[in-house]
Amino acid sequence: MRINNFGPAGMNPYRCQFDKEIQTNKPVAKQDKVEISATAKELQQVSQWAVEHQNKVRALKEQVQNGTYKIDAEAVAKSIYKFYFEN
Repeated sequence: MRINNFGPAGMNPYRCQFDKEIQTNKPVAKQDKVEISATAKELQQVSQWAVEHQNKVRALKEQVQNGTYKIDAEAVAKSIYKFYFEN
């Protein structure tokens, strides 16, 4: 045998309790909040090394475009020697 709608028809005791809580506790408008850690802030800042690197690259590009860039053959040879024989 199946019993449907036992008790007062259409009454949900859990819903009544939920409605009472909502009436007593007026909902406050919640706002989203984002916090950035100190480490993340440091990472966002441009380091002094990056600024120097950008300036050096810019100067080299200008020299190449102007045709004034000179290759130091001795420095290149020393660098190649170090790479292959001293490592």
